[in-house]
Formats: sequence, structure tokens, C-alpha cells
Amino acid sequence: MVTSRDVARLAGVSQSTVSYVMSGRRSISPETRRRVESAIAELAFQPNAGARALKSQRTRVIGLVVPFGPDADTSGLLPFIETIAHCAREQDHDILLVTRDEGSAGLTRLAARSLCDAVVLMDIETHDARIPVAAGLAVPVILIGLPAEPLGLPCVDLDFERAGRLAVEHLAATGHDRIVLIGHPRPTVAREVNFVGRFRRGATAAAAAHGVPCTVVDQPERGPRGVSAALDEALGCGEPSPGGRLGVVVHDTEAVQPVLTAAAGRGRLPGRDLSVVGLCPDVLAEGTTPPVTNVSLEPRDVSRRAMRTLFRLLDPGGAGPVAPVELISPRLTRRRTTLTG
Repeated sequence: MVTSRDVARLAGVSQSTVSYVMSGRRSISPETRRRVESAIAELAFQPNAGARALKSQRTRVIGLVVPFGPDADTSGLLPFIETIAHCAREQDHDILLVTRDEGSAGLTRLAARSLCDAVVLMDIETHDARIPVAAGLAVPVILIGLPAEPLGLPCVDLDFERAGRLAVEHLAATGHDRIVLIGHPRPTVAREVNFVGRFRRGATAAAAAHGVPCTVVDQPERGPRGVSAALDEALGCGEPSPGGRLGVVVHDTEAVQPVLTAAAGRGRLPGRDLSVVGLCPDVLAEGTTPPVTNVSLEPRDVSRRAMRTLFRLLDPGGAGPVAPVELISPRLTRRRTTLTG
């Protein structure tokens, strides 16, 4: 079995230098780093995780608690997981996935068994029973989301209130006199997932400020039937004035393409007969038919910021204090589903 001593011998450095190169905890000259990395590659060296954990009292594992369930928005979730995993690997850490349905017990298990050095907690509810448990853990915890009471835990998320305002302000500026917000499935809304309420507050406040009627319609269930029912209700909400314009804001990422398809199937072509704005990543917005005007979730920016903050918590000697709340600004990109002015 190849060891760090073998790597040090081949690279012509000390064993501690090999450790510093791998951990990134000390500044190493580019030439020395190149020699060590070349020796690691040549010997196909893989550090023994168990030995490293015993020596450092660190597992080099990040626990990621994610929302897998019947009402989970899986398409919107994937960019977060990919980016978090990538950031972890850049710091020589691995990811341990824990599903949300384990609740507080899952957090307790992670800490009690010393399975990870830190925890990233997603799918935060406004009044989340996991927060008091997370705040009491001996390892750092960061929230992707903003509960009513974070209890001192750092929070990173998109500015969803600003996102809601952007969507409605765009429709108001392009002459729409009626706006319908198609929300999430009712089970998600009932759980009071924090970003749902924040987005709605921003959207309805902007509509009120512009004097535009705004109605919220939730999907009765996830899937095509739920989208169809919500869209039928949206299309029937009030009678448009002569020459009036209807703007539809789709808050649920997974419902964006189904809404576009269902509207066209009813003879209401997005971009010609009504406007549609989706809350979704840019890559999804560019790939819908037709390409949808969107407010980006910025999932990769949110995840990178969260992981940067988390590794600062893991390194107390790092730079400066951690901000209690960091909100990433959303962007709106106009595409083919907005009626022309």
C-alpha cells in the first residue's frame, strides 16, 4: 500500500509537506506543490480516511440534508447538490447525503456517530423543528434557507422577496393588467417552506404597489394533473379588460415547462396570448419550449457562498466573522414568453 511517506520520498520533500499540500492549510510554493501532486498522481496515492480521521479528529465529510419526497422539486435541487459536492471535493471533503424525512433524528445521528465535520441543512421551513436540534450540535451547521428563528445559525439563500418583486415589476412594466401566481403543490405550501412565503410576499407587495390585481393559485398536487388544474383556475381568474393582458408567474421550477405546454394546448400561446415568467435556473429557462422569461434561482452562487462560509466555520483561524444572513440577488432575463410592449 502506497503511503504519504512514499509520496514524500518521490517528491523529495518531508511527509509533513505532503500533508500540507493535501490539506491546503499552509502556503506551499508552486514548484513544491507541483512535485508533490506529480508524485501523488504517479503513485496513484489515496489517503486512508480512517487513519486521517483518527489523527486529526476530523472525518473530512460534510453532511448534506436534502428534501427527497413526493413534493420535492428535484429539478431545482440538482444544481445545489452538484455545486455543494464540487466545492467539498475542492477542499478534499466528501458529501454524505441525508434525506429530510429523517427529521431531527437524522441530525442527531450524524453528530452522535461523528459521521461528519459539518452539516448543510436545506429545505428550511419557516418554523422548522430541526433548527433547535441543529443549533445544539457540536459541529458547524449552515442553513440554505431563512427560517423565522435561525437561533444563531448562519443562513445563505436567494433573496426570494426580491425575486417575487422582479417578476411582478417586469409584468407591470410591460402593460399587464392581471397577474396570477401559480405556486407549489399544496402539501409544500402547507409545510410552510420558507422561500414560498418570501417569494409571495415580494410578488404581492409589488403588485399592490403597481395597482395590478394579483391572485395566488396553488397546484392541488404535483404532476400534470395538478399543473392543469392550477392553470385552468389561473385562466379563469377574473375577466380581462378589453385588450387586457394576463401575466402568469410560475414559482415552482418543475411546473414551468408543464405550464407552457398546457397553456399552448389550450390555445393560449405564451408570448402571444399571455406572458409567463418562471422562477428557475437559467439553463432550464433556455431549454424550455419556448424559452421562458425567468428569474434565476442562482443555485450555484447560493451553494458556493454557503460552502465558502461553512469552510470558514471549520477553520476558526480564517478571515473575519461570518455574516448571520447572506442573500444572493436574483436576475431577470427576458426571453420569448413575455408579450411585447
